[in-house]
Amino acid sequence: MKDNFKEPVFREISFDSGIKSGNVIKSAKATIIGKTKISVEEDGRDSVKVILKKDQEDTIKEIKFICSCGQTKTIVLDYSE
Repeated sequence: MKDNFKEPVFREISFDSGIKSGNVIKSAKATIIGKTKISVEEDGRDSVKVILKKDQEDTIKEIKFICSCGQTKTIVLDYSE
């Protein structure tokens, strides 16, 4: 029962910058750079979705706001000094 409340953990993948066109990405061009948790919250009054992207230690790395009109704004947090 307590596993039902855990947030899912996804693998974060980075692609080689040499990819210029096409729909197929070969495995040699992709690397796993970490794991991330994604949670979506929606404000019913303003129709704005907030997507929080966190690392495995629940540190927020990115906040994305999505308006019902389709516009998005993203805040990327960098904790390195």
